[in-house]
Amino acid sequence: QVQLVESGGGLVQPGGSLRLSCVVSGLAFSDYAVGWYRQAPGRERELVAAIITRTGSINNADSVQGRFTISRDNAKNTLYLQLNSLKPEDTAVYFCNAVHFWTRQEYWGRGTQVTVSS
Repeated sequence: QVQLVESGGGLVQPGGSLRLSCVVSGLAFSDYAVGWYRQAPGRERELVAAIITRTGSINNADSVQGRFTISRDNAKNTLYLQLNSLKPEDTAVYFCNAVHFWTRQEYWGRGTQVTVSS
């Protein structure tokens, strides 16, 4: 059974930092492009950052460029997102995503809430 389990969300003040983790099981993690998406209330889910190739090419949303860093540890089957200089508009549920490089089979986690507020 494939599972993507996010953790690390929480309440943080503007300017603060968080580190999200996504532990993946039940699939060959290194065969998947992986990424983070977010969805704020009343808005569509949007890409935050993704590692899209085996060599580690990264796509970042313009809104998080220079503030968020995505990384993966294939030995630990884990995806990370370092969130720095957080803003209230970063408040959302953050979801982990995995897409097979060839078959495009896709999996989602259930999400972790990030709230940025003073």
